Amino acid sequence: QVQLVESGGGLVQTGGSLRLSCIVSGRTLTTYAMGWFRQAPGKEREFVATIRWDGGSTYYTDSVKGRFTISRDKAKNTVFLQMNSLKPEDTAVYYCAARRIDQNAYGYWGQGTQVTVSS
Repeated sequence: QVQLVESGGGLVQTGGSLRLSCIVSGRTLTTYAMGWFRQAPGKEREFVATIRWDGGSTYYTDSVKGRFTISRDKAKNTVFLQMNSLKPEDTAVYYCAARRIDQNAYGYWGQGTQVTVSS
């Protein structure tokens, strides 16, 4: 079992920055990939970014490339999402998730943290 706890959300003005954190516990993560997703009001949850725990390869959705950076600190079992140049359309609940690299679906999810970008 993998437990995920997000933090770092809040209210920020357009152009501002936030860093989300996700503390991971319960399992050795060498065979896992970590992801960040978001869900805006009235919209479906969408993929934002992913990182392989072992190796650190990353992938981003087009709308956040060049603005967001996903990273992980193995010693602290923590995944980060650094968000710069935030836009009102980035407003959403952000979720941390984990999946085994031999599976397509993310099987473990955090409770979410609200990010609100004011115009």
